[in-house]
Amino acid sequence: MAGSLSITASSINPELLALPWQLSLADWPKDSIVSLPKGISRHLVRFSSLAGKVIAVKETTAEMARREYDMLGALARLDAPCVERVAVIDGRRTDEGDELPAALVTAHLRFSLPYRALFTQALRPDTANRLVDALALLLVRLHNIGFFWGDVSLSNALFRRDAGAFAAYLVDAETGELHEGGLTAGQREHDLEIARVNIAGELMDLEAGGKLEGPLDAVAVADGIMTSYRHLWAALTDEETFDANEAWHITERVERLNALGFDIDEMAIERTPDGARLAIQPKVVDAGHHQRRLLRLTGLDVEENQARRLLNDMDEFAARVSRLGSDEEMVAHEWLTRVFEPVVSAIPAELRKKLEPAEVYHQVLEHRWYMSQERGGSVPLAEVIASYIDNVLRHRRDEATIMGPPTETLSIPIVTGATTTVDDDEPDVDWRDLV
Repeated sequence: MAGSLSITASSINPELLALPWQLSLADWPKDSIVSLPKGISRHLVRFSSLAGKVIAVKETTAEMARREYDMLGALARLDAPCVERVAVIDGRRTDEGDELPAALVTAHLRFSLPYRALFTQALRPDTANRLVDALALLLVRLHNIGFFWGDVSLSNALFRRDAGAFAAYLVDAETGELHEGGLTAGQREHDLEIARVNIAGELMDLEAGGKLEGPLDAVAVADGIMTSYRHLWAALTDEETFDANEAWHITERVERLNALGFDIDEMAIERTPDGARLAIQPKVVDAGHHQRRLLRLTGLDVEENQARRLLNDMDEFAARVSRLGSDEEMVAHEWLTRVFEPVVSAIPAELRKKLEPAEVYHQVLEHRWYMSQERGGSVPLAEVIASYIDNVLRHRRDEATIMGPPTETLSIPIVTGATTTVDDDEPDVDWRDLV
């Protein structure tokens, strides 16, 4: 390989060096590419295999690659939901000595889905609203740590199933900025407006291409992110006042935030000069209340709604075996070994890439409820699992490696000088065959 290749990474996988960096991504041989769906992209993107895992490789400028690499690292340290950075590849040259663009390498987010895959299958009518709600929650979490996204869209996020809802993850941070002092109201509103316009455009594009299962008011759905975001932001940050003898409002506020999936690390409490009223305002709020509790009790690292569902099932288990007064850790261990693990272990090995274990368990609980309703009584768990495997899970597509391009977008690029690239050399993919 001509020239000197420069790799920036926290750890170097030897297989990374074996990829054909001396070739433009457009010319990578088929044996170096993982065939995953592509769409409109601001940059050329290819997917490849690295040590048995899928990576996304994006060609861009050296400056932008390093900036996004650093930003993803900063977001990861702040526990923001985003893809994992792998490396920046610079100094690329062809065998003839011609310069090639730098490349940003990120890890594939297992069991994640691009929004296009979710809009071309027979899901419930409110799928669009659930995706927008997930994106609103992601935006609240990012704004809460002082991150201005600058290019909010469904395309620039990936979605994981989360017990009937979705959890959104950022996959494109090239336009993002971190502000230590937090964001102004104007910056937050600007991100919201970008999101509203981009979402409406993306949904209209799907509709024009006949990619939707039914009629959809794209503008109304896009407007929903404004309502959802503002409701969440107000719940997290608004100051609340009440009579001094009604201190129970403090506990109530904490419980409301916990129900939304947030924890409070600090709360400011002030008494009015006459001592008649108190004012409270959360100072630092972290998402993942149920996730952290389940992780502490069981070691299971799952999405927030999945954690909430599993914790509820654990509580029901405690009630059934009359252990309500028992040590919580002991109950959790017994539930994990007697209930959760047997269900997950019952899934045949060849079907375990269909869904992640926590989502399988949630769907088994849903399946049990439907079977019980149909029969008018309880159904043995072993029968429920067998029915779920044969009638539901076996007919699903694998979701462990379905992924869209990290920079796919249908909006006008915000970065000046950016160009739009369509991978015409890639075979057309019917999204209905992927999910």
